[in-house]
Amino acid sequence: MNYPGYRQVSGPDLMKDFQKHAESFNVEFLKEEVISVDFSQEDKLIKTKKGKEFTAKAVILACGSEPRILNIPGEKTLRGSGVAYCATCDAEFFEGEEVVVVGSGDQAIEEGMYITKFARKVTVIVLHDEGILDCNKVSAERAFNNEKMKFIWNSTIEEVLGEENVEGVKIKNLKTGSSSELTCQGVFFFVGMIPSTRFINNSGIEMDKSGYIPVNDRMETNLEGIYAVGDNRVKYLRQVVSAAGDGATAAVAAERYIEELNDFHANVLQSDKKILLLFFNVLVNESLEFSTLLETIIGENSNDYKLCKVDMSTKKNLAEKYEIEEVPAVVVLDKGKVIKQLDCSMDKEKLKSQFDAISC
Repeated sequence: MNYPGYRQVSGPDLMKDFQKHAESFNVEFLKEEVISVDFSQEDKLIKTKKGKEFTAKAVILACGSEPRILNIPGEKTLRGSGVAYCATCDAEFFEGEEVVVVGSGDQAIEEGMYITKFARKVTVIVLHDEGILDCNKVSAERAFNNEKMKFIWNSTIEEVLGEENVEGVKIKNLKTGSSSELTCQGVFFFVGMIPSTRFINNSGIEMDKSGYIPVNDRMETNLEGIYAVGDNRVKYLRQVVSAAGDGATAAVAAERYIEELNDFHANVLQSDKKILLLFFNVLVNESLEFSTLLETIIGENSNDYKLCKVDMSTKKNLAEKYEIEEVPAVVVLDKGKVIKQLDCSMDKEKLKSQFDAISC
């Protein structure tokens, strides 16, 4: 496993160390399958297959991805007994043996070359004509020059052979239709990954056509208080070291989000003064100009009001809660209850008269 501080460690052992480290900070681990979520409210709701329900102010989605399965005979029954999907996790178990790699993209060829550090021979099964790989040109050239790598062209794998362990594969030539058997002790499938995000399909979380979640540099999704990290998000490198970095970023961002939420409740919803909740957008000049005018009027005429600015681009949930669609917009709150929505006029006297009406 390629993680800093470990010269050599298996994936499962590394995860055990991670869990022990987290448990030393009183982190609770629950083995539950999440089947549905509701992110529409401030308190997010999570339901599990066993019927349990959890609520949280912030949620970090770290559900990862899973290998695409071909569902050919022998693939599932021999998984873990010669069938594998991760070279950095399992290549060392095939020291001095013969291995088959299925796929010809970047992942297949690069991980295939990694397997050659351990295996005696690596045979790559490729769908295309001779010399054509789906990976980048640099990796293709290196693979062709690697003495341990061999290629079988215009072919696909029909079956993984073996009883308790992999003993070989059955290969079909796509041009002739003929089948043949190849002896090997391991089969690595690299035909794509699928993000484990199906359970959030109807949650409102934006995903790309493959099911990966776009995030910003704080790991924030399109929904306030929801973060995505690791292999289930749109990213360049899917490795444990980059996932750990994602998690650190999301944890800090989530903590600050909750602090801001608590501050809003304490200083806005429970304030003794009337609150002017100003929704603005830094990219809309009109909203910035109105903000300046509103601050001037409050400073000149009253100590009864407290101004709270809300950037609508980052507080979409709050905007939806108060049914705000355009900026600038001002909602007047008294003890957390809406008592008026101002007409955001740039006419100073007209705007001031609205404060007089509220006082009356």
